[in-house]
Amino acid sequence: MPLESGEHVSMEWLMSDASPARPEGRIARLWATLKRPTARYSLATLLVGGFAAGVVFWGGFNTAMEATNTMTFCISCHEMRENVYKEYDKTIHHSNRTGVQATCSDCHVPKEWTHKLVRKIQASNEVFHWLLGSVDTPEKFDAKRLTLAKNVWSSMKRTDSRECRNCHTLQSMNPEFQRPRARQQHLSAMETGGTCIDCHKGIAHKSVRAKLTDAELEELEKPLQQYVREIPQSYRDGLVRAAQREKDAEAKRQSEVDDKVKSAVAAAEARAAAAIAAAQKAAADAQAQTGAAAPATAAATAPAAPAAAAAAGPGKIDWAAAPAKTIGFFYPGQTSYEWVQNGRDHGGARAFLRGGDRCVTCHDKEVREMGAKLVSGEKAEATPIKGKRGSVDVQVQVAHDKEKIYFRFQFPKAPHTPVDGYADGKMDPANETKVSVMVSGPSIERAELAGCWVTCHHDARNMPDTPKDDALKAFAADAGLDLSNGVTKYVPESRSAIELREAPRGGWNKLKSKDELAKLVAEGGAMELMRYRSGGDPEHGLIAAQRVMTGLSPIEASGGLAGDTWTVVIARALKGAAPGEIALEPGKKYVVSFALHEDFTASRFHHVSLAYELSLDGEGELVAKAQ
Repeated sequence: MPLESGEHVSMEWLMSDASPARPEGRIARLWATLKRPTARYSLATLLVGGFAAGVVFWGGFNTAMEATNTMTFCISCHEMRENVYKEYDKTIHHSNRTGVQATCSDCHVPKEWTHKLVRKIQASNEVFHWLLGSVDTPEKFDAKRLTLAKNVWSSMKRTDSRECRNCHTLQSMNPEFQRPRARQQHLSAMETGGTCIDCHKGIAHKSVRAKLTDAELEELEKPLQQYVREIPQSYRDGLVRAAQREKDAEAKRQSEVDDKVKSAVAAAEARAAAAIAAAQKAAADAQAQTGAAAPATAAATAPAAPAAAAAAGPGKIDWAAAPAKTIGFFYPGQTSYEWVQNGRDHGGARAFLRGGDRCVTCHDKEVREMGAKLVSGEKAEATPIKGKRGSVDVQVQVAHDKEKIYFRFQFPKAPHTPVDGYADGKMDPANETKVSVMVSGPSIERAELAGCWVTCHHDARNMPDTPKDDALKAFAADAGLDLSNGVTKYVPESRSAIELREAPRGGWNKLKSKDELAKLVAEGGAMELMRYRSGGDPEHGLIAAQRVMTGLSPIEASGGLAGDTWTVVIARALKGAAPGEIALEPGKKYVVSFALHEDFTASRFHHVSLAYELSLDGEGELVAKAQ
């Protein structure tokens, strides 16, 4: 009991049972208090009632939050249902082969409670704008779409794409089942600090990425050091398995192409031999009936040996001993050098410009799919040719002797697909087939990445920003260029500036001085071009300020059909004599690209290859072995 005022406090009292300083004493006093009915029931009621109220409040609050996370709630207003939901409804996040669906909240609401609460508070601003009717029509929504998208993109960038990582993580991906481009980008993201939203904008809704300014793109997509990840061994193992699988698939494809080519050539040779035998028999029969000597013209009337056999030259190369590589030539559409470097057009622009990735690194295994998309006009093609094939598998062989290098191409004949506006649908009626080899000069910037793409510009003829005739005539008179057929290929170094983003793109009229151009060619800044023409002599020229198909050392070329298979061989001296010709030496590597104009086409309506490394007696994607 408490001490009365003035009462003496002794040590003995403090240590006694009556002292509140002793735990036993406090417990006894609490128990005595609880034994009082009113106090006991009041405290119990407070504890139980508080606990129950907390449970009810927490449960109700959490239930309310979860209710607002459902798809039903998200599309309960027509603003969402009639706009973004209809776009999402057509994407792989809504319907896919696995049956796993990502709903609105999976992408837009964090899973962690604290972040989720913050997001719900932020959503009150969205509710406020809904009450105001800020986006209650498709027109109003589209007017604000870029702002809304930038808010989401910026948020994801700040959080390392936290909501994406609810389902996906780079470390758990298996590159064995990804396209080469995807596996390369994911590997680069782990190494440099990229995050999902850098590349995957507009995957569930209509993309407005192209409306970002260059500065906004640069800021939004730059890698961040804090996002760099350790590459797991499982990912490295997957890369090895993917490489082996693709190697096996390439070997199978090569075998199939070999069989087709051999079968076509053998069938053509058999037909020719049968025709010759028939002609000889007819001549013998005529001689037997008349008793006269066989006419001198009998042999001349026999069909000639198949053109493919003649095309085995020039030279005395044993092509059976030369390694063969099947390369997919694809239709490029209007994907100019400017297009390649513009992130709003080309998703790989960042990897190309910053990472120094070669085009072949990402696209070598998907050129056939790319060609199909481009030739149809689905992407980067304003004037598609109906029925034109998107890609051609071409078997390429390279060999050399002591004096020359030889390129051999074999590919199936194209069906005729007429081009509107030309007689018989033929753009170049004199030449059914043209095959080109381009060798990049050593000082052309990014030629090792893109090959001949560095010469294809957005302002060339038949391209989107080709200049008007009056502008061409006025410029040509002063510059000394032949622009009678429009702007042809040119290397970027021949211009003082190249516009990459704003129309008109390119730099056709920003020509450097004649002295600068002469120095450019002398220092290896030109692209060498060799071309076989089925209806004319071979051509050997340079691409610098423009394409000029004369002036270099003569080359040899021959070609022809065996059944439905073309065989073309181009040969040139190893040591170039004229300025701009590239000396080819054993042990060194060179960048080569190829082009095929088939079915009487001209200009950019061709099929092209990516850029490949060529070596003489060394290592490379194409190896010319000595014979």
